[in-house]
Amino acid sequence: MDGLLLDPHAALAEEAALGALLRCWLREVGGPRGHVHAAGPHLTLRVAGTPVRVRVRGGIALRFDGPPEHLAEGRWRPLDLSSLVALVERELDGGNEEFAAQVRAGREAVAAILAARERAVPPADPWLASEQALVAGHPFHPAPKARSGDDWLDYAPETHARFAPRLLGVRADLVSQEGDTAALDAFVGAPAGYVPLPAHPWQLDLLAAELRGPLADGRLADLGPAPRAVVPTSSVRTVYDPGTGMCLKFSLNVRITNCVRKNAWYELSGAVELTRRLAPVFERLARRFPGTRWLPEPGYRSAALGARLLEGLGVIVRTGPWAVCGPGTTPVLAGALAAGEDGVPETVLACRAADPVGWWEAYVERVAFPVLDAFFRHGVALEAHVQNVLVGFDAAGWPVEAVFRDLEGTKLVAGRHDLTGVPGEVAAPLSYDATRGWNRVAYCLFVNHLAEVAATVAGPAGGVLRALWAVARESLERYVADHAVDTAVDTAVDTAEPLTRLLAGAPLPAKANLGVRWARAADRAAGYVPVPNPLGFAEGEHR
Repeated sequence: MDGLLLDPHAALAEEAALGALLRCWLREVGGPRGHVHAAGPHLTLRVAGTPVRVRVRGGIALRFDGPPEHLAEGRWRPLDLSSLVALVERELDGGNEEFAAQVRAGREAVAAILAARERAVPPADPWLASEQALVAGHPFHPAPKARSGDDWLDYAPETHARFAPRLLGVRADLVSQEGDTAALDAFVGAPAGYVPLPAHPWQLDLLAAELRGPLADGRLADLGPAPRAVVPTSSVRTVYDPGTGMCLKFSLNVRITNCVRKNAWYELSGAVELTRRLAPVFERLARRFPGTRWLPEPGYRSAALGARLLEGLGVIVRTGPWAVCGPGTTPVLAGALAAGEDGVPETVLACRAADPVGWWEAYVERVAFPVLDAFFRHGVALEAHVQNVLVGFDAAGWPVEAVFRDLEGTKLVAGRHDLTGVPGEVAAPLSYDATRGWNRVAYCLFVNHLAEVAATVAGPAGGVLRALWAVARESLERYVADHAVDTAVDTAVDTAEPLTRLLAGAPLPAKANLGVRWARAADRAAGYVPVPNPLGFAEGEHR
């Protein structure tokens, strides 16, 4: 281990980072290569020829009970992060000199977050508390909290940060915008001849060199800090503005997990285009599945000062969840529900504990049915992973609504939508072919989302996990049966055959985050690896 981890924050950060990398290895490399075997209460695997063993629960969520160990000098000894990184690098034949530093940076970020949270006051808003609860990050990413750049703690949701945006004035003839941008005018007025543009202060620091010229010659004006603070949500760059009840999705030239989080120019226009097209789709989904909600992105604004500043200063307006949830309904980020108890209202925890199977059945139907119907009936692939779904709970803690957000990952199935009139550079990124769309839906919904929440509902004992997946299967079979009736009378409704294959036991697709990070490729290049399907076999088996 890197020294003696006497600091409890460092020890927890080591555990989180070690677990994330080991889960990636099990899913993406060890399993597909046949290097994982059940041995009593352990899974035993080989990494670069070295035996490693760990106790696992939670099915495909791979929750670990106790520390991983490796066989060294004839004895099982604790496995630390540096040793695992070295084994991974050796097995993968090197070739990525950035990898070890990124993994270590992720560990150090978690330790810093834990220390900062001790001194911070969580938000009183229960939804924001859930947004800021994801301390360890993506459980199947080799460096989930690694962030490029400095001063990131000042803007980190996990540290309960709040900050005032910086306000720019854009000369009116240089404004680039579409749709409804009224929320951007609510911060402060701009001088005559200028239009206000809120900006993330971290981004302005990153773009300082490019901004000097426009600020010096008057194309931009620095109007100083905004008069009120905004609150960062789980994605880091998207913030909630309590003054308007809206969210703002800033560009941020910072790598977070696999992506540099800037708003590409075509994504700015694409958000407005998708908002227009999805409005009638969600109206129909809400009629068919009451409790279905979404967060439109009705407009964007930026400055037409060349491609880098157009993208770097672009901000997308997004509806806030309190504006769409019904009276008495509290939105909670699904990621917090998957991660544990932090940021989850006590009423929800109590309801879930009192009737885990019934609570789970309601959860699956609220979340899964509209996602599946969007794909099969409407040709829309929603990216329903745990950071893109809010679940609305009634006063008793029962799931009654599902709120879908972030149009960047939402795609239209090719051939099912007429994109005539949409510029080709904008239209192309809006579409996936049917196979790619289904893989994304199946991964986000079943692997990233439902499997993680199910493992948390089952708890450390895991006794109800089999029952949870049996109930999920029954619910999905009801959906397929109802959909088949609709298909028989409406040829425009697409068959649910991909879901039928899953119910028959076909493997699930899991995104290969380790592979894409090792290759230093863009996130859109990430492939999928097959993982055992808990809908098609007795959960708890490892195949």
